[in-house]
Amino acid sequence: MKKLLTVVLLLLSLTLTKAFSQINIVPQPAEIKMGTGNYILTASTKIMYGPSAEKQAKYLQSFLKNNYGLSLALVLHNGKTCGSSAASIQVFQKANSTAADSYELTIASDKLSIEGNTAPGVFYAIQSLLQLLPATHELSDKKITIPALVINDHPRFSYRGMHLDVGRHFFPADYIKKYIDYLAFNKFNYFHWHLTEDQGWRIEIKRYPRLTSVGGFRNGTLIGRYPGTGNDNKPDGGFYTQQEIKEIVKYAADRYITIIPEIELPGHGSAAIAAYPQLSCFPEQKTVIPENMSSEASKKATGKLVQETWGVFEDVFCPSEYTFTFLQHVIDEVLPLFPAKYIHIGGDECPKEAWKKSAFCQQLIKDKNLKDEHGLQSYFIQRIEKYINSKGKKIIGWDEILEGGLAPNATVMSWRGEEGGIEAAKQGHDVIMTPGGTCYFDHSQNKKEDSVTIGGYLPLQTVYGYEPIPAVLSTEQAKHVLGAQANLWTEYISNTAKLEYMIFPRMSALSEVLWSPKEKRNYADFEKRLPAIIERYNFWGVNFSKAYLDGANTAAEKK
Repeated sequence: MKKLLTVVLLLLSLTLTKAFSQINIVPQPAEIKMGTGNYILTASTKIMYGPSAEKQAKYLQSFLKNNYGLSLALVLHNGKTCGSSAASIQVFQKANSTAADSYELTIASDKLSIEGNTAPGVFYAIQSLLQLLPATHELSDKKITIPALVINDHPRFSYRGMHLDVGRHFFPADYIKKYIDYLAFNKFNYFHWHLTEDQGWRIEIKRYPRLTSVGGFRNGTLIGRYPGTGNDNKPDGGFYTQQEIKEIVKYAADRYITIIPEIELPGHGSAAIAAYPQLSCFPEQKTVIPENMSSEASKKATGKLVQETWGVFEDVFCPSEYTFTFLQHVIDEVLPLFPAKYIHIGGDECPKEAWKKSAFCQQLIKDKNLKDEHGLQSYFIQRIEKYINSKGKKIIGWDEILEGGLAPNATVMSWRGEEGGIEAAKQGHDVIMTPGGTCYFDHSQNKKEDSVTIGGYLPLQTVYGYEPIPAVLSTEQAKHVLGAQANLWTEYISNTAKLEYMIFPRMSALSEVLWSPKEKRNYADFEKRLPAIIERYNFWGVNFSKAYLDGANTAAEKK
């Protein structure tokens, strides 16, 4: 009898293990309990939803139709529950947990139920459900078999971000929506949109049309890695109209993603200065572009130019009343487009040479009783912050905004390692971790570089192993770490295939860092799920890196 019981238990264990191996959801849910049997989804299945879950139900309906050709009817249900019915998928929002944005996904042979304690929670449950569907558009029998299980899940961090720089290279509005879809599927909830740079201003400002007509385009681009092998002499640029931005913001909001716009200041402003030279401390001086990196058109030009090379440039915003008025007018047009409580104002890599040479700036330092040029940068940031706060918004800045004294209500994005974030958290400021060594997806994924990148080496396992909360912080201080974000700077990313190659599968790894319980994260388990994750990429039709399969990279990761 004991032997028979042992065999039965072993067979049951193997069955459950096999079933569980089919569950390749990323990020890994907090809790999965396997059931027995399957739910059969067919064209006759209805989507029954509560009044507060209509948007999510329509999203699911659209996904099933567009990807599987299944046109499911929507049925509004005003009650709190529909009971068990294999003929319907039930989508409801109701308080079923104290954890923020939690959800429960229940699948049995006679029931498929989605419940979230918030609207985003319902949406995240749907994203988990979608990963249980086949990664193929072809359904031979027009039905989908889904394994029975119960998932109880919630995110670890409130801020789960991805960034995209469209200043160095422009990506059209339709592609930005695709990028947002990638974020949504991986349960990210913030999109940091880097809209202005030395090499291009990408957002329409109606009061200042030259920002896009002049600042949105450059005469050419550096060839190869800096200092390069010349200039391609191909005009390059583009920008988003305010109408396009409104559509993208709504598209993101429908997927419970908040867009944070970034308007760079006081550095990285060459494109704006090219359009309006009075923003410079020295408006009459021609923009410096090294001869061997400049386009032929720029060599012949006079005055201010949109930059064609990469790096940090001395010509920064002058802290004059003209500049502050200009930036306030820009902010007045930007803020209504983005409902987010934050606006990112940059604050990084601002050289002080122009300020040191400027008689106006030196006098301003004396007049304001500032210590030096770092103090002048702090004055600049705090003045902009005060104006933004007066509009009911808060600023985020790169960790350089700590220099000279941190603005009172600022959130710090720590990119030069974690030191800036640690310092800000100890001062009681909220922090978003994005250190270059673990969160910069413009770094190479291969030990032996297979394409031109900014440099550095960031393999998949390093991304997965990142812990956003530094051990040196106390429990109270750690509460200020809202989460983390990966940044994708595009100096060497000029097309969507390269963009996707740089983010996948590292985006999936980071999603698990930010969503899944710390104790559940296991790289070996993540590796086992990777083939199914890759199938999903193929289903989407996106490009991705296979560097994690390279033995040399794997060996390097384990050192």
